[in-house]
Amino acid sequence: MASVDTTKRAPEADPSAVTHRMVRNGEVEIAIYEQGNRAGETIMLLHGFPDSHHMWDGVTPYLRDRFHLVAVDNRGHGKSTNPHSYRDFTLAALAGDYRAVIDAVSPDRPVHVLAHDWGSVAMWELVCDDTAQHRIASFTSVAGPNVAHLLMWGHNRLSRPTPKNLALVAAQVASLGYMLFAATPWLPRVTARLLASPRRARRMLARSERTSEDQIFLGPTFEQDIANGLRIYRANLFSQLKLRERFTRVPVQVVVGTRDPAVRQSGYADELNWAPAVWQRVVKGGHWLAFSHPELLATATVELIDATSGQPAARGLRRAQMGKQRKPFEDQLVVITGAGSGIGQATAVAFAAAGAEVVVSDLNLAAAKQTAALIAERGGLAHAYQLDVADEAAVIAHAEAVTAAHGVPDVLVNNAGVAHAGRFLATPSQDFRRVLDINLFGVVHGCRAFGPAMARRGLGGHIVNLSSMAAYTPQQGMGAYATSKSAVFMFSDCLRAELASTGVGVSTICPGVVHTNIVRNTTVSGLPDDEAARKVAMVDRAYRLRRYSAAKVAKQIVKAVTKDKAVVPVTPEARLQYLFSRLSPSAARLAARAVALD
Repeated sequence: MASVDTTKRAPEADPSAVTHRMVRNGEVEIAIYEQGNRAGETIMLLHGFPDSHHMWDGVTPYLRDRFHLVAVDNRGHGKSTNPHSYRDFTLAALAGDYRAVIDAVSPDRPVHVLAHDWGSVAMWELVCDDTAQHRIASFTSVAGPNVAHLLMWGHNRLSRPTPKNLALVAAQVASLGYMLFAATPWLPRVTARLLASPRRARRMLARSERTSEDQIFLGPTFEQDIANGLRIYRANLFSQLKLRERFTRVPVQVVVGTRDPAVRQSGYADELNWAPAVWQRVVKGGHWLAFSHPELLATATVELIDATSGQPAARGLRRAQMGKQRKPFEDQLVVITGAGSGIGQATAVAFAAAGAEVVVSDLNLAAAKQTAALIAERGGLAHAYQLDVADEAAVIAHAEAVTAAHGVPDVLVNNAGVAHAGRFLATPSQDFRRVLDINLFGVVHGCRAFGPAMARRGLGGHIVNLSSMAAYTPQQGMGAYATSKSAVFMFSDCLRAELASTGVGVSTICPGVVHTNIVRNTTVSGLPDDEAARKVAMVDRAYRLRRYSAAKVAKQIVKAVTKDKAVVPVTPEARLQYLFSRLSPSAARLAARAVALD
């Protein structure tokens, strides 16, 4: 039976107001903290070691306007009862506390659960309990596997002792090796009291999770909690080492960080053996994703809740479903600029054929709509927008509209560009600036508008920037164009380095002689109109005879994203010139002095 501390009850009209009360389970009282929309569905928030309910302080702002949130302090943590014996910290005991909380806060309706670490491990006991799982509407498990499932996974691998299987089991065992130390009777507690100060822990966690210290939320009882919580290891490490088959009907979503030192993605490979539907999200992050990726955890939880209530599954959830056969880019969003014709259009068609939902934009809206219609005719899904990539405000507004309507893109292709010819001294300043505004700053604007959301969500992604063979081929009469493409080349190199830790890849595409509309629309400075038109027609004819299509470039772009290639010289002459420019740049400069192409 729950008892309420009325002296600490906050006004319920404010979703951020927190109500504290105690829920009794036998001789143990569990502290819970409620906030949010009291009329909404209930989400229980469960922490692990060495945290308290404060671990979720960065996540709750994303959920409290809609949901009734119940954060729990595990026994031995925060204001909950601290039993004397480590034997009172078994998974069964923790699961019993959670069942008592569920019955107290939502006696008539099942609850949704978002749990981390030991909180997740213990909640699995209820999720797989025939007498309790009906009380759980959905379960999002973060860095906390089902012990029985993990043991069965290891057993299945060892029963087929291939080198790969043996390596997978050895790696997982090694990752959990620290638990042997944590389970010893007294040494870990002494070590924790000597070394684990909140200041030191906050600094260490910020470094390991690659976030700022102000995103690390520790409770005021942290030093006591870290010592008390160690008893969970001693109580459970050896008692759980028996093979059991544990099944559930609860919709389960598992979330694991690529840099998690304890929990490995491979250990979840058999989850579909135990549940009818499982979703797995692999996040470019560490163990404490609530600190580094709070919005992602909130979004993932809500997407599963919505799907279990009968709403259409969100793209991110569809992509996370385990066991589903899909095309290479199915359930992914690809955004492409300059997609009304040429390489942009071909790239949009190629990604759509690979299963992607595509957002196409162009300065010419009719052309963008034509591309979208072409994709629709072939059974794909595309959305057309008008966009001037040289206008930073317009690109930012475009990114906001796309994200609101379709979500954060998985792939961004900055393709829009213009061609220009003419000697530098004959090129007016406004013509030179126009080329830079579109070819260079169009790429910069796209990366600035879409990049932060792609990096922040932690699910990886890819940015493709269209450069050119001209980026590393000095030529007379191509100063403005080559400068813009060379700048894109170096900008992409820098961006690739900066985004590497987020899992967002960057590819620089360098086409050579490719026949597209950009050639016939080339602006020429310093020549009479008739002579400029003649030269453009001549080059266009030569490019057409070259017979290297935009579709071939698009194929290389899709391959670059799939294989996370850094620099992709596309055509044979582009590859040869790239090699030549690296081996003998002085020869390339000498050739530019001798040969005039304008």
